Amino acid sequence: MAEKGVTIYFVRHGETYFNYYGRMQGWSNTPLTDHGKEDVRRCGRGLKDVTFDAVYTSDLSRTQETASIILEENGQVDKMDMVQMPEFREVFFGSMEGMYGSDAYDKVRDYLGYDTSKEMFRNTDVPERMNAFRAVDPEKHAEDFMMFWSRVEQGLIKLIDKHRDSGETILLVAHGGTIRYILQNLIPDLKRPKSLLNASVSVARYEDGLYHLEKYNDVSHFRDEAE
Repeated sequence: MAEKGVTIYFVRHGETYFNYYGRMQGWSNTPLTDHGKEDVRRCGRGLKDVTFDAVYTSDLSRTQETASIILEENGQVDKMDMVQMPEFREVFFGSMEGMYGSDAYDKVRDYLGYDTSKEMFRNTDVPERMNAFRAVDPEKHAEDFMMFWSRVEQGLIKLIDKHRDSGETILLVAHGGTIRYILQNLIPDLKRPKSLLNASVSVARYEDGLYHLEKYNDVSHFRDEAE
């Protein structure tokens, strides 16, 4: 007898003010911009035909705000309880939270010994850069890759243990780095994936012990109000 599996809609939160300003935003909380809210509404309209059986977010306000708007647009806002899971937070940048991204990455670039940011990004991967963020943080509060991935993996195990083989469809609203590294670690064929767009949808199905990627970084479903 075939297993029912579970399908997870991973949605990155809408654009926030720190996104707009180009500032480092891990555990920092800034609200969605008007443009960010509208993109989330367009995303929600495009998901109107998808019925969710459960909804999860990180415990940061930008994911909760995003999930609420999506549920409002697809008609499920009064039917669903959102479960907050701190395991699905973005990586923490420690004392560099709120710093302009260009300034923060200059510190990482210097530490890793590259002359240009382009050279650094071409020759390093995200785990190396996360480790460097912790190394250059004078407070040593920034997460390195194993600290980040260990907590995210624990959240994913909890979610799968609860919903495996249920045949359910789950909405998980989280963060660009969090979603990207969940999928990169679970989908062997997903090599060096691009950064996720705000309000984009990635869909993965867990069945027979394996993850199958159905969509990545998709915004083709966005619908304007007049459509």
